[in-house]
Amino acid sequence: MNNIVLTNIKQLIGITKNSNEVKKGSSQGHVQTLDNAYLIIRNGIIHDFGPMTDCPNTELTAHDCTHKLVLPMYVDSHTHLVFAKSRSDEMKMRLHGKSYQEIAEAGGGILNSAKKLHDMSEQELYDDAHIRLEQVIKNGTGAIEIKSGYGLNIEDEMKMLRVIRILKQLSPIPIKSTFLGAHAIPEEFKNNKAAYMYLVCNEMLPRIAGENLADYIDIFCETGYFDLDDLKQVIEAGDKYGLKAKVHVNQFSSFGAVQLACSHGALSVDHLEVMTDEDYAVLKKSNTLATALPLCSLFLDIPYTPGKKLIKNNIPLVIASDFNPGSAPSSNLNLAFGLACSQMKLTPEEAFNALTYNAAFAMEIQNEVGSIQIGKKANLIITKPANGLEDIPYWFGENKIHNVIV
Repeated sequence: MNNIVLTNIKQLIGITKNSNEVKKGSSQGHVQTLDNAYLIIRNGIIHDFGPMTDCPNTELTAHDCTHKLVLPMYVDSHTHLVFAKSRSDEMKMRLHGKSYQEIAEAGGGILNSAKKLHDMSEQELYDDAHIRLEQVIKNGTGAIEIKSGYGLNIEDEMKMLRVIRILKQLSPIPIKSTFLGAHAIPEEFKNNKAAYMYLVCNEMLPRIAGENLADYIDIFCETGYFDLDDLKQVIEAGDKYGLKAKVHVNQFSSFGAVQLACSHGALSVDHLEVMTDEDYAVLKKSNTLATALPLCSLFLDIPYTPGKKLIKNNIPLVIASDFNPGSAPSSNLNLAFGLACSQMKLTPEEAFNALTYNAAFAMEIQNEVGSIQIGKKANLIITKPANGLEDIPYWFGENKIHNVIV
């Protein structure tokens, strides 16, 4: 479908003239639409669109979209799509009363994923990740960030990042890679975290940067994992190699990570289930994006990111999946859309912008995807017959996607 004209579109959703500024405050809830529209795609790019009354005669194949909506595909700016095997056994442990932290202390969690990944070949990792990526696209995601972090040693972290690089080369959608060596402390370093941090920043990172394997750098800054000194060290190490920070913070506790990340110019702070007044104040004055991960909140039964309060504080909100085998084993952003509205109390328009337009800024690809704009990639969702945008979060257990164009 590189060259096609979509006709009789019931509603074309998410139109922009430019993508110069992220949406925040009242603009987060503004979505421009066009009823009874056409859209022309040439060479995979949005070439033209407008009302059907102005639809030009063209040699292109027409695809009738009567009663259907057309919108930009979602942008998933926080995932762990490359991993070894499921951790469904840990769900049973949680159902028997174990907390996330207790499971990790018992040898589960991230260290469990790292052990399983160590035993897999690069080809096996790629084969599994490729299948997941195909499903991600079918579910409406048209660009994705993928993190390492289940290696926790030089060779396995690089193995993950090489798999991501191959996915980048072969995927029809944009992919960004993030080095997350500081995801957990390996067993052999449990009594010497400083030595592991030295390994991450002074041995792993130079090799990864030397092979151009990462676009961003990340760290899991949380009680029991990595602290503020570690966060500062990782961000500054990333700066030396031109890698902006996209960091895990405030999932279970707030102890200054948001302030530190913002002061060092982090591109985004992700999770934010636990927030303080100071966190809001600092984010409001910064250029850092706030990323919510509602699928994680659903699966772990923890609080949802206070997205409505972030928007009211004029902070640009992004929503991503956090797709991973431990705390968010789902890549379905249609479900995240539903949770954003039903649980985070966002309007459909606020949630839509968080999943598309703003999310593209969190991957720095806002000029490629994220809205209906002439010159952007024609990565589009065509829905089944629908009343309007609200149908997607309303039918939260159903798939309202008829097909996608990539």
